[in-house]
Amino acid sequence: MSVPHTMPVIEIRAPGAPDVLVPGTRAVPQAGRGEVLIRVRAAGVNRPDVMQRKGLYPAPPGASDIPGLEVAGEIVAVGAEVSSLRPGDRVCALVTGGGYAHYCTAPAALCLPWPAGYDAVHAAALPETFFTVWSNVFDRGHLRAGEHFLVHGGSSGIGTTAIQLARAFGATVYATAGSAPKCAACLELGAAAAINYREEDFVERIGQLTGARGVDLILDMVMGDYLPRNLQCLAPDGRLVFIAVQGGPKVKELNVLPIMLKRLTLSGSTLRPRSIADKAAIASALREQVWPLLTAGSVAPVVHATFALARAADAHALMESSAHVGKIMLTLD
Repeated sequence: MSVPHTMPVIEIRAPGAPDVLVPGTRAVPQAGRGEVLIRVRAAGVNRPDVMQRKGLYPAPPGASDIPGLEVAGEIVAVGAEVSSLRPGDRVCALVTGGGYAHYCTAPAALCLPWPAGYDAVHAAALPETFFTVWSNVFDRGHLRAGEHFLVHGGSSGIGTTAIQLARAFGATVYATAGSAPKCAACLELGAAAAINYREEDFVERIGQLTGARGVDLILDMVMGDYLPRNLQCLAPDGRLVFIAVQGGPKVKELNVLPIMLKRLTLSGSTLRPRSIADKAAIASALREQVWPLLTAGSVAPVVHATFALARAADAHALMESSAHVGKIMLTLD
């Protein structure tokens, strides 16, 4: 396939508001050992992109400074030691940066095929949230069939994915969200109950829903003053997994007695800095356990809106408004 020497991209001019995202031109990257070069057709917009744009989440060493952590498109070139993929294959991929561009390199081990019937937008909506949810809810959180699971931010890209996957694997799911329409969306996706945190005390409501027992696992993107409240919501031997700190990384005061008395486990992770080997293990589990659900249509990404690449600033503004349900995507066709 013919590949140009340069390509349009979206760059971060300087840390700041969405309007610091500006068009630029860069050299097309080359696929290195174990990598593929993808002609990007769609890319996802995620909270880490927003944090990077603000100067609060720098790209890890060796990663592109161009934002964008997930893409979908066609492979146009393969690097050395890549035998499982070839030019023309349609893949979605988890990347450490570089997604807001017409071409992007990705480790071959982190590429997955488009599920049957998917277009580029829906394929690109998969990697960041599905890798994150699988890693934290199932690998780290050890969610099992029959357990009770609470996800905060149930209408987000992570939340809509977590609700569907947890329900598909036999858990009872509760979600928090910030409006009646968002709560309705959570219920439609399979949550047994959705709690409007602006109008209800989620601790009290979880107590009512579980007969005062609490939930077995919480996936939290808030942290801050949610921490002691989450501890109240957990059942004996419960697990709490943090994946973001939108409410701040610190808590003024913490009583550790509930942790001891209920034998609680607190954990957390970030996806972007993890090794390719770690992420490849997640990709393998997704291919085996989740891709059949996507193909069958029992689980699917929720896409709220799409924007042309040149309107990346508008996409970021929408994300920061929190008016969306599910994923916000960029298209490059």
